[in-house]
Amino acid sequence: MNKLIRLSTIAFTALALATLAPKTSLAKLSNQSKLLLNGIGDIPIGLTVAETAQAAGIKLVSLDSSSPKEACYYVKPQGLKDVGFMVIDGKVARIDVWRESKITTLRGAKIGDSEARIKSLYPGQIKVTPHEYVTTGHYLTFIPKDKADKNYRLVFETDGKRVTQMRSGKLPEVSYIEGCS
Repeated sequence: MNKLIRLSTIAFTALALATLAPKTSLAKLSNQSKLLLNGIGDIPIGLTVAETAQAAGIKLVSLDSSSPKEACYYVKPQGLKDVGFMVIDGKVARIDVWRESKITTLRGAKIGDSEARIKSLYPGQIKVTPHEYVTTGHYLTFIPKDKADKNYRLVFETDGKRVTQMRSGKLPEVSYIEGCS
């Protein structure tokens, strides 16, 4: 009986320690990550590039001719071609998702969705404005109701029928039409 009590005590102690131990690794950024209003997966907007790389569990590389010496530039996760992080004054301000990415929002919105689907996923919270360069296109901007999120937006660009790209981030950067240009 004493052996059983001792074993139960040891098992309980081990379980308690495992539960209380700090989590040291977050899920690695992938095409399964969810685009959030203020981040992606476990990675919040506002981190430095080094902090973002650590949180993403993946190396970040400059996008095209972007340079960390510029006030605004892009980095992308190595091996994940359809995601870019806009960096303003050393901190991530916005996340762009392009092309045929499989990344979705928490509500399931994704590239290729119809404008009607986006509006149905975010009822009463989508502001529609004309696209700057695509004659029939639109910007569908999700405007959150929660005051804690008032400085963030989720923007879906469309060709007039389907989502062609999406981005999330803080104002005003998330509303920049040409990225850092």
